[in-house]
Amino acid sequence: MFVLQNQLIMRRIDIMNLLEWKKNAPRRKPLLLQGARQIGKSWVVKDFGKTYYKNFYNFNFEDDIELCSYFEGKLKPAVIIDKLSLYIGKKITPKDTLIFFDEIQACPRALTSLKYFNEDAPEYDIIAAGSLLGVAFGKETTFPVGKVTFLEMYPMNFYEFLLALEEDLLADYVYQDKVVEPLDEVLHEKLVGYYRLHLYLGGMPEVIQDYINKRDPWSARKIQIDILKAYENDFSKYNTPLNATKVSEVWNSIPQQLTKENKKFKYADVKSGGRHSQFELSIHWLQRNGLIYIANQLSDIKMPIAGYKQGDNFKVYFFDTGLVGAMLSLPSSLVLDPIAIFKEYNGALVENYVCGELKRSFKVNPYYWKYERGSAEVDFVFEYDGRIIPLEVKSGTNKNTLGLRNFEERYKVPQVFRTSPRNLHRSDTFTNIPLYWLYALEKFLKE
Repeated sequence: MFVLQNQLIMRRIDIMNLLEWKKNAPRRKPLLLQGARQIGKSWVVKDFGKTYYKNFYNFNFEDDIELCSYFEGKLKPAVIIDKLSLYIGKKITPKDTLIFFDEIQACPRALTSLKYFNEDAPEYDIIAAGSLLGVAFGKETTFPVGKVTFLEMYPMNFYEFLLALEEDLLADYVYQDKVVEPLDEVLHEKLVGYYRLHLYLGGMPEVIQDYINKRDPWSARKIQIDILKAYENDFSKYNTPLNATKVSEVWNSIPQQLTKENKKFKYADVKSGGRHSQFELSIHWLQRNGLIYIANQLSDIKMPIAGYKQGDNFKVYFFDTGLVGAMLSLPSSLVLDPIAIFKEYNGALVENYVCGELKRSFKVNPYYWKYERGSAEVDFVFEYDGRIIPLEVKSGTNKNTLGLRNFEERYKVPQVFRTSPRNLHRSDTFTNIPLYWLYALEKFLKE
């Protein structure tokens, strides 16, 4: 258990990813940690640096704007290290040392310097973190292409949520690597209860920390609202006034678009008379900065499926389910109802969660499929190990699998999957996976 200032701090799967990077000595590239603001990037790196290195030096370019002046002129690593050593009053040596460039988007020259650290001074372990919000459209920045390793961070998933609640045994039992079987109904219902709470809170570390400290859903909701306000401020900070308005309009329209039965994104729902040309760059800006995920409709099911996406037909999802609920003002009482939070607003929270889990756990770009002559639809389709995988999302206990069966018959796929609040069920080519156990989908895919 990590403890800081007598508070329970979230444990992150990302620590394991950082350890894998550290093992790639002696010529590991600088690591660029990306993801939306306030998902815990800085905390993870600080905990990692203090735990696994003898020396850890943190340079935050937003806290001290003068730091950027150290990267003017030629970007020779030796010169930069000398300047940074003078800044902290201690000689920085490469042995058992981690250097952290935080909020690197505030200093594009520091971002460029990673190229030269990789080429001329690979003995230094360097991690940089930032949302790259500051690298706006139209600005010229020399990005260190091919000279850095990327690691994308996401909000805390259900496994990390269980660990934060000190349900270690339950988390380890659910996520163990043995062949999975249906859970005992008492255990199943307990996990469903925790999952409902996770849908409400989402995965932002500060929100979960507050709930653990106070056990007050409304207090956690106020923090979600503050986070949303901070993002709105970012829209203005890193855009022209006109672009900021467009980004904000797109952002605020997404929850309402997700509540519809047909969740296809419509520009006219952003603003009356809205068109593609007005909001295309705004959507790209939000996606580029990790705030939304896009799922395009497929025109056909062939490999590679990316070649059959329809650019004009797509769905937009938030990067954090808890923030969706906050924007929709969903009451905390839904957490106590066995099924209401799953079905509220046509299952908007559940489908949003599944999209995020596919992005994080499977590192895939999800698509969706809709039968052109009827209402049959599969919520998510993605590639895995050279196969096409259809995944239907059910927010209730309805057993209807019309879309999946239609897809299976048309495209002769060997397996079809559904995720829902129901317990694990397998029969022939069909598998239902509980929503809290979606991570286990990979186990079935590997069988």
